[in-house]
Amino acid sequence: MKIKKIQKKFIIKIPENISVVYSKKKKLITFVGSHEQIRSFKLNTQIFWIPHENAIKISAVPFSKISSNEKKTLKARQGTAVSLIKYLLIELSISFFCRKMKFIGVGYRAFPLEISEKKLLHLRLGYSHQIYFRFLNELNFFCFKFTKLFIFGNSYQHVTQFSALIRSCKPPEPYKGKGILHENEKVLLKIGKRV
Repeated sequence: MKIKKIQKKFIIKIPENISVVYSKKKKLITFVGSHEQIRSFKLNTQIFWIPHENAIKISAVPFSKISSNEKKTLKARQGTAVSLIKYLLIELSISFFCRKMKFIGVGYRAFPLEISEKKLLHLRLGYSHQIYFRFLNELNFFCFKFTKLFIFGNSYQHVTQFSALIRSCKPPEPYKGKGILHENEKVLLKIGKRV
């Protein structure tokens, strides 16, 4: 397959402070950051290195012969591989990530708890029961005035995944806008019934 036929969205530019090691035999690409952080990614398709652009191109070419049904799933995995590699590059270039969340609604609160050296987050969201979250060792959190929650850590994936998990407990409802929102999230409110 010619390199020119690969679409522009499958091209990933590599920052100057990150080194790339690619093993075609092991189907593995490894990124080494400036702070000696190492991240590896297992590939399903071949990649091409373009030295003058300092970029890699992810192709839909498999390592071995496969059936036509598997080729369709391979094309879907091609886009997923591009986005995962971009997240790895973000993690390596930035060493600290933070997500700010707001609790909007009467009685919606977040409290930090520490029981036997375990970090717990206690949520009151208007339900008849309380909700507790145990944080991973890589993540930390800080509650400001019990209505704002800051989640921070070294891994972009862990921070975003955990903030999405907390938001799923009480997503903002479309009529009054109550719920858990991310920092710059705007809720489009619907108009209620008119009398």
